[in-house]
Amino acid sequence: MNEALNHLKQVRILVNRKSGFLWSFEKVQAAFDDYWDVPENDLSYQFCKDANDGQIKALRAAQQGIDVLLVVGGDGTISTTGRALLGAKTALGAIPMGSGNGFARHFGIALSPEAAALDLATAEIKAIDVGCVNGQPFLATCSMAWDAAIVRSFQKSPVRGIFPYIVAGIYEFFDYTPQAMEIVVDHTETISIPDPLLFTVANLTQYGADLRIASDAEPDDGFLELIIARKQDTPWLLSNIMSLTKSALSELPKVTYRKFRHLHVMREMPGMIQIDGELVAAPAEIEIKVRPRCLNVLVPRQLE
Repeated sequence: MNEALNHLKQVRILVNRKSGFLWSFEKVQAAFDDYWDVPENDLSYQFCKDANDGQIKALRAAQQGIDVLLVVGGDGTISTTGRALLGAKTALGAIPMGSGNGFARHFGIALSPEAAALDLATAEIKAIDVGCVNGQPFLATCSMAWDAAIVRSFQKSPVRGIFPYIVAGIYEFFDYTPQAMEIVVDHTETISIPDPLLFTVANLTQYGADLRIASDAEPDDGFLELIIARKQDTPWLLSNIMSLTKSALSELPKVTYRKFRHLHVMREMPGMIQIDGELVAAPAEIEIKVRPRCLNVLVPRQLE
């Protein structure tokens, strides 16, 4: 009997009750009962109080050898827990409960948590790349111009979605002063940007809320995507902003786009940057590189 128990798949569900709004944990739990509480799984639940608590519990799950960690939360919760699983056998499963849900949208996971529970019950495990900015991992994006400043106002909004993101962008635009940057791409190409408006590095295709960054972004190709737009092109950029639900920012003319493994950024002075939706202080010189296939995630089989 002990041998049989040892062969059960260890599945832990980590829930952030603060993510999203107007959802019922009982309905989500019923979906887990239907699709995951099966004889071959040993299923358990935990709840996280905040991002730090979620990261600690994800790290503990990895240390305990949990096979699958299903995270019920928004992109922020998925990012912080995913960082704790780098290099571990534990596979991350995203049950989207946020407003943007860029991680789930990229991988084709249903945006209804009940449907996502079904999607992932038959999913396969895929090892994906992770970006690192000055050693700090990110799953989706980091940015360091006006696109980083937007996060400051967006975080203050009680409402989520595309509209408040645009409002936050307009508000921050009038206070934003670009600082010149010089970048070196893969130790070979040097580019000077005197007035960066957008400076985003992406590992996935999505900002969230179905706003697309780089249509060619593949999370397991060993590359990251760099997208730069200059402030002098602001009128043109704003006129195209709503088209990003159909085409990616990287596809628009006047945008500088590079695939890379290593990026060295030299700014005029230190400043705040955005890492997976979190604002952090960074020095004037920044190093960004890819860490290939170091995170296991559950991906719906219909994508193949």
